[in-house]
Amino acid sequence: MEHKENDIIVGLDIGTTKIACFIGKRGENGKVIILGYGKCPSTGVARGVVKNIKSTSESISKAVEEASEKAGITVREVYVGIAGQHIKSTQSMGSIVIPNEHQFIEQEDVNRLIDEQRNILLGPGEEIIHIFPQNYVVDGEELSPDVDPVGVAGKQLKSNFHIVTGNTMNLLNIHSSVERAGLVIKGVVLEPIASALAVLDNADKDAGVALVDIGGGTTDIAIFHEGIIRHTSVLALAGNAITFDVKEGCKILKNQAETLKTRFGSCLPQNVSENDIISIPGIRNQQAREISMRTLAGIIKARTVTILEQVDYEIKQSHLDKHLIAGIVLTGGGAQLRHIKELTEFTTGIDTRIGLPNEHLDKSSDPELSNTMYATGIGLVLYGLEHEEDLERENTDIPNEEPEAEAAQEQTYTMPPVFDQMPPMPDETVFARYNEAEQPQTSSVDFEQVSGKDKKGEKKSKRNKSFGKGFTNAIEAYFNKVFNDSTIKNEGEE
Repeated sequence: MEHKENDIIVGLDIGTTKIACFIGKRGENGKVIILGYGKCPSTGVARGVVKNIKSTSESISKAVEEASEKAGITVREVYVGIAGQHIKSTQSMGSIVIPNEHQFIEQEDVNRLIDEQRNILLGPGEEIIHIFPQNYVVDGEELSPDVDPVGVAGKQLKSNFHIVTGNTMNLLNIHSSVERAGLVIKGVVLEPIASALAVLDNADKDAGVALVDIGGGTTDIAIFHEGIIRHTSVLALAGNAITFDVKEGCKILKNQAETLKTRFGSCLPQNVSENDIISIPGIRNQQAREISMRTLAGIIKARTVTILEQVDYEIKQSHLDKHLIAGIVLTGGGAQLRHIKELTEFTTGIDTRIGLPNEHLDKSSDPELSNTMYATGIGLVLYGLEHEEDLERENTDIPNEEPEAEAAQEQTYTMPPVFDQMPPMPDETVFARYNEAEQPQTSSVDFEQVSGKDKKGEKKSKRNKSFGKGFTNAIEAYFNKVFNDSTIKNEGEE
């Protein structure tokens, strides 16, 4: 099946443990059809930050090649997810004056206000990734979140902004890795924002929800309220920290610890039997190591509680903890841990659920993709689709002035029946009384001339009056003649 290139979106999730590529398009039912996907272990990334450009680009190439073969599409442009402990956020306020020629606020005014935020003072080596307006104020009156400022009459537009920034060098490393793999970046997206598109709906965002994406190297948080993203943060603790604790606590290899965590791990030791024992093969001639599942659960719980306590702290710092009607939504690879939902509710006191990306996936997509670990990649495809659709909508909304101008030229005015019968207006008969010599001349006058004290000025004024009266009489005589002729002509025809 052939696909138009502009209908296809490619999302590239550069994570700490894996690099995943997703190729998708919009289905007829509005959901996303994943045409192909591929993943490869990430060897050049640590805690969301690209450390080795060469290794990262090789992993990107392998993931993209696998996805490209499955979809039968050559990949050229990608939307890239970004996270890492270098991500920061700040608040800003901006204000502009609406031009006098604008009767109401137009989209270009809103865009200008947003673009001006790129001039705010940032820390050394920081670069803006996203700008999120929080509210709009027109002439001192705050608009409700559901009111679009475009179309509102006013002369001053203000807004508070939530601005997401990243380290310039880390952003450059991502660009270099992707370009080295022969690809072009169409957009860079904060990963929790992409994940939110995959596992949340508008009702969640309106009610208030905290998305917690537990990945391998970082835990990403995005808090929404009244449909607007209000708070973002990235924690440098996630699934790899749990794996490391299991490795050290059980004295086993890293890959064994990862398998132990994902297949047998639990966040609640009290829910695991004391008699359940796991046997780990020894290295070379060493004996197999036996590990109690309750002991394993205790190790996992200790580190998971540390992560969730930091999540709870970030939620409270946003001052939105009392407004999270939809609670906490857990996603990412770390959300696959057994009983993590219950532990989150116990630690934070907030209702929690696991967020799966299947809600926005078309039924024709691979069932394997309905996994929390693929939420970011699928969300990147959704972000790209929405971005392209917004651009297409803006281009469609731009009025085409040329056809309107042509239509205006083609319009003709039909004269009333009486005037259709009028003969051409001969200048020599109508304006016979008009004497060019008597036409008033333009000159500057002082106050005395205007007040009538100057005799010459008085004569000019009389001459002007006589000219105006003569001209009016000439026009009146002409139209009397026309209408009389028309009446005589009609009577003759009858």
